[in-house]
Amino acid sequence: FLPFAVPSLPARYQPTTMSEAAAADADTTKVNLVSKEGDSFEVSAEVAKMSELVKTMMDEDGDDDDAVAEIPLPNVKASVLKKVIDFCEHHKAEPMTEIEKPLKSAVMSEVVQKWYADFVNVEQVLLFELILAANYMDIKPLLDLTCATVASMIKGKTPEEIRRTFNIANDFSPEEEAQVREENKWCEEA
Repeated sequence: FLPFAVPSLPARYQPTTMSEAAAADADTTKVNLVSKEGDSFEVSAEVAKMSELVKTMMDEDGDDDDAVAEIPLPNVKASVLKKVIDFCEHHKAEPMTEIEKPLKSAVMSEVVQKWYADFVNVEQVLLFELILAANYMDIKPLLDLTCATVASMIKGKTPEEIRRTFNIANDFSPEEEAQVREENKWCEEA
């Protein structure tokens, strides 16, 4: 590849730079992400590389151009991996707006675009599995979105309401709870 244009050739025959060739290759390269159960999901390398874990594994795998790389993800269930892939594909097409901290609202549709708010409008179990997958796969935008969703579920609630929301047993005796409240009174004054 030449880093300059050859004037006598039409534009379509002009050599490309290495970075342009690599970008074009990334668009067509496919990767198989393999779930805990062994289910395989073929995705573009560009989408797969939203995960820092997958990106590192692909870089270590080398350049075997003929074979589609298989990336095992033993900590991610197939149903969760499918949602993660949906997120990554959508994020490539329409990046999520930056999530302001602290959250300006407990309503996610006021924090991010509608698609993203709908994406995290799921059962708590799935939401926590998405958090674990985003953390394991190192996908920052997904981790930010899912953690912000949990924060929105807590925002403005009393400790008792939070316990009910997340089904957490109160293991403090009334005396211990009073002591903790006294020690942390400054938090409620702010």
